[in-house]
Amino acid sequence: MLNKEVGWLLSGCLYKNNHMGAVMNQEIEESTSETIDKDARTWAMITHLVALAGFVLPFGNILGPLVIWSIKKDEHAFVNEQGKEAINFQLTMTIAFIVAFILVFVVIGIPLLVVLCIFTLIMIVVAAVKTNDGTHFRYPVTIRFFK
Repeated sequence: MLNKEVGWLLSGCLYKNNHMGAVMNQEIEESTSETIDKDARTWAMITHLVALAGFVLPFGNILGPLVIWSIKKDEHAFVNEQGKEAINFQLTMTIAFIVAFILVFVVIGIPLLVVLCIFTLIMIVVAAVKTNDGTHFRYPVTIRFFK
C-alpha cells in the first residue's frame, strides 16, 4: 500500500517537474528565437558547418569559419559571437590533431585521431543545430583565443 502511494506521489512530482521544465524551456527558446533574426541564425549556422571543409581541405576547418566570420561579423552580433566560438574550437582541435599525429609514432595516436574526428564531427553538428535554434552555443574543451 505504501509503495503504491509513494509511486503515485513520485509520478505526480515528476510530471509537475517535467511540465514546468518544458514550459521554462519553451519560454527560453521563444525568447532567444525572437531576439535573433533568421538571417543571423542562418549565417551563424553556416559558420559552424563550413568547418567540415577541414575533412577535405587542409586547414579548411579554420579558413572556412574565418572567412564567413570576417565578412559577416559587423552585420550581426550573433554571427560575430558564434564565429569566434567556431574559430576557437577549430584552432583547439587543430592543435589536438597535431599532438595526436605526433603520438601516432607511440601508437596511442591512431585511436586518438579517430576519437578526435568523431568528436569534432559531432560537436560541429550540435553547434549548427543549436545555433540555428538561436541558442548561444559554447564548445566544450576549447581554448579561447578570440574573446
